[in-house]
Amino acid sequence: MRYKLLMATAALGAVSAANAEMFAVQAGHVIVDAAKPELGASTIIIDKGRIVRIETGTTAPAGATVIDMSKKTVLPGLIDVHVHLTQDAGLPWYASLRPKFSEPYQAATGLKNALITARAGFTTVRDAGGPTLASLAVRDAVAEGSFPGPRMLVAGDPLSIIGGHADNTVGLTPEIADAMNKDGLNPGVCTGAAECAVVVRKRAASGVNVIKFMATGGVLDDGALGLEQHFTDAEMKAICDTAHQMGLKAMAHAHGARGIEAAVRAGVDSIEHGTFADDTDVALMKSKGTYMVATLMAFKGLQLYMGKGIYTENTEAKARMTLDQWGKALNRAYKAGVKIALGTDAAVFPHGQNGQELGLMVTKGGMSPRDALIAATKGGADLLGIANETGTLDAGKSADLIAVDGDPLVDPNAVLNVAFVMVKGRAIPMSSPQSGAY
Repeated sequence: MRYKLLMATAALGAVSAANAEMFAVQAGHVIVDAAKPELGASTIIIDKGRIVRIETGTTAPAGATVIDMSKKTVLPGLIDVHVHLTQDAGLPWYASLRPKFSEPYQAATGLKNALITARAGFTTVRDAGGPTLASLAVRDAVAEGSFPGPRMLVAGDPLSIIGGHADNTVGLTPEIADAMNKDGLNPGVCTGAAECAVVVRKRAASGVNVIKFMATGGVLDDGALGLEQHFTDAEMKAICDTAHQMGLKAMAHAHGARGIEAAVRAGVDSIEHGTFADDTDVALMKSKGTYMVATLMAFKGLQLYMGKGIYTENTEAKARMTLDQWGKALNRAYKAGVKIALGTDAAVFPHGQNGQELGLMVTKGGMSPRDALIAATKGGADLLGIANETGTLDAGKSADLIAVDGDPLVDPNAVLNVAFVMVKGRAIPMSSPQSGAY
């Protein structure tokens, strides 16, 4: 059986391909490993969801379904280590209080955004915070093949201090806040090392893949506690130590310099945002092997929605503080040799625009296009602990790949023109045969 996947017939071709066992993906160029030179015209042989080999030229094995990307560059699927699939951008701060924003509704939102994200070329994501049950449901439904989307690792509800960035009662009346706390609707809030360790164990027992905690204040909440350190040193160490004891990594939302330093000293695996990271921070991150996840697209989201009544006065004030630092900390970390993975904070901006992060890593963060692509593939895979499964197109790995126009090794915006996406050997439908969304 042989056919060509052209832009006009991408949806029909992808649906047919999803039922096949062996594929031969013909490519004009192949980036096997973003850190190595690309190959010329080649054919990627895939069987039972895994890459078998890459052959020079366009000869396909008998019986293989041929996917013609001979005018495209084929490369490893992109990895975004900081998304929020169960949330949408552009909603007013009080939207989550509306009746329809239940956890089942957020699971449905997550499935919708999973497909949007996969179509943008991201074959693996780490959901960096959302309702635990909804996040787990989205992850598992996609993993089982019931819905199209990327491979997912999830954090569930993040940990927060009382009044901190993930305290769901911030901005509410005392009566409503008290009711939420009594009903268990504020599950990540903890005080003291012992209590925080218990919350980590409960979160791990639920089946999450990573522990997320708010080491500092945040921008989008209505709180006025600032962007510096929230959890104490002892609390952060208890969170990180307990996560590691449970076999999980820990990720820290962190903006202020001293909060970043405290999280790194506590043993966190990655700093998320890192907005005000200074020379002390990046030197410490370098020495400890801590990853930097700069989420530069979040700043673009702030620009998009500021002044439109979506954010509160406190949020707008904090947003203005951070916009002046856009990309500066990433540039500092990059020059110091800190390990970097691509993360976007999707949901602060509309899902599906994640690929613009590579361009910002170059223009704002001062990275080379090649190093930005490494961060978007191998860097993410290493941080997530799945480098043996994805991040390159080496034989034996999962068939997670995309086809784009142009060469992302020299032009980071090439990843914005995605023609084909495959996750675990399954082709993602690039458009719906019906009008409207998938």
